[in-house]
Amino acid sequence: MEPIIIVLIILVVLVFVALIKTIQVIPQASAAIVERFGRYTRTLNAGLNIVVPFIDSIRNRIDLREQVVPFPPQPVITQDNLVVNIDTVIYYQVTDARAATYEVASYIQAIEQLTVTTLRNIIGGMDLERTLTSREEINAALRGVLDEATGKWGIRVNRVELKAIEPPTSIQDSMEKQMRADRDKRAAILQAEGVRQSEILRAEGEKQSAILRAEGEAKAAALRAEGEAQAIRTVFESIHAGDPDQKLLSYQYLQMLPKIAEGDANKLWIVPSEIGDALKGLGGAINSFTPGGGAPAAPAAPPRQQPPID
Repeated sequence: MEPIIIVLIILVVLVFVALIKTIQVIPQASAAIVERFGRYTRTLNAGLNIVVPFIDSIRNRIDLREQVVPFPPQPVITQDNLVVNIDTVIYYQVTDARAATYEVASYIQAIEQLTVTTLRNIIGGMDLERTLTSREEINAALRGVLDEATGKWGIRVNRVELKAIEPPTSIQDSMEKQMRADRDKRAAILQAEGVRQSEILRAEGEKQSAILRAEGEAKAAALRAEGEAQAIRTVFESIHAGDPDQKLLSYQYLQMLPKIAEGDANKLWIVPSEIGDALKGLGGAINSFTPGGGAPAAPAAPPRQQPPID
């Protein structure tokens, strides 16, 4: 009985192992390569799959999701013979599990080496300044070359990014000094522009103030002149309305003579010829009020020119 039990146990174990090898569960977004006697048979997709145990074997399980692979810094020589270290990040996705298994031995290593050689070709045609400012151009050129080369491997390169571009230390120091000088220059230009704008605004303000002041003075002078003209018209109209005689006019004329002689600068003044007529009228007026009523002798005509008054 014991040998029969041992045989049964062995058969149960073999059946259990066969079931395990027969049923293959492939996770979502994955694929498996099946070989029969070392030859490719089919590709298992996600879900429950049945294979022939001990005849079919799983060669490789491949993740079909997008992968991110960072590559270590690579020294690259620019066109102006400067060595820069460039870090790259590749975003790729396996689209054909069979090609990724049989067309290339290790697609990760192949992508890395292809990235390094392509970078050296691209950066070798650029100087350092263009390399630092043309990341998008480098990314596009690198992605185009990688996508074309990896297509036959069943891999699609979705994106290539330059994570860092590190020039030599001496070049970094020179660039920092240049950037600092540029910032100081821009600050000085902005300060000078601010002073210039301030001076322009101040000059404009002074100009407007002078214009307004001149306009105000002109209007004030016009108003004063208009007031004086109105006063003269009023006096003239009042005099004519009062109908003054020759005696009153002669008296007013004599009252204005001392005002003409006022001031230290008046060394010489001219007596108008009409003063004789005024004095005659005034003399006649005084004679009419003197006792006796006789007509006094006519006064001599005053000289045309008086000596300077000290």
